[in-house]
Amino acid sequence: MSKKLVLMDHDGAIDDFLALVLLMAMEKIHLLGIVVTPADCYIQAALNVTRKILDLLGRSDVPVAQSIVRGVNPFPPNYRQDCLIIDNFPILNERETIHAPLVEETGQKFTVKVLQEATEPVTLMVTGPLTTVATALTLAPEIESKIQEIVWMGGALNVPGNVEKVFAPEHDGSAEWNAFWDPFAVEQIWQTNIPLLLCPLDLTNTVPVTSEFIRRLAKQRQYLLSDFAGLCYALATPQDYYCWDVLATVYLDRPEFYQVREWETKIITEGISQGRIQIASGTRKVRVMETIDRDRFYDYILQQFRRG
Repeated sequence: MSKKLVLMDHDGAIDDFLALVLLMAMEKIHLLGIVVTPADCYIQAALNVTRKILDLLGRSDVPVAQSIVRGVNPFPPNYRQDCLIIDNFPILNERETIHAPLVEETGQKFTVKVLQEATEPVTLMVTGPLTTVATALTLAPEIESKIQEIVWMGGALNVPGNVEKVFAPEHDGSAEWNAFWDPFAVEQIWQTNIPLLLCPLDLTNTVPVTSEFIRRLAKQRQYLLSDFAGLCYALATPQDYYCWDVLATVYLDRPEFYQVREWETKIITEGISQGRIQIASGTRKVRVMETIDRDRFYDYILQQFRRG
């Protein structure tokens, strides 16, 4: 069986890096490259961590590209700082130099290049905002036909969003941050014919990073990936943390864990609900991850982290 071609676009937070680790462990996936979008991160540190992870996993052959897009509503600075800490983890700094290549093209031009050169349609695994993908489509509209599907961790349909008033005083809290960062890019993607599969807050809210999960992970820290994951999740313990990007990414390898439903949705780009993905009859049809077998999901993550 041929492997699924995947291009990953992440934005450099804790769960982005762990989603990358899990993606690299999927035997049915052929990863064509990684784009880092400067959203929930500081870009140089996020690029460093991404490339160091590839080196750690023995995959220095995977190219990494830096997107230079900008969002409408930037993430707060304290949300973005985890990559600065992870960049200094001893487990990522045993080598003197980083070997995984940082390509010369911008992330948006790299996306165009990868899609143009792909021998078959490519799945885009996006765990940050959609801006880089939207920009690539503006640069080369013909690449739309080369996208098999966009799997996106984003949106909140029937639950409140996670945009807090302390950071967005004029917002009503209905949007999820990846959509709020650039709602115009979301709207642009919604206007295409690309199949869309969403992993919204409705589902991620049901899969927290629990103390039980952390204890189970600690018991297998003799494994390289478990040790790294444990360090990452330790940074998250002062806050309520969920398996946002990890949950979205696991679908690529274990779709049987999920139930998916189709919704008709539209994007609100202006006003107090900017970035909200709203259910509305007669609008864009998208597929949405609706339920997850939690026990099998947690077991799968722990099993994958026992590699290495």
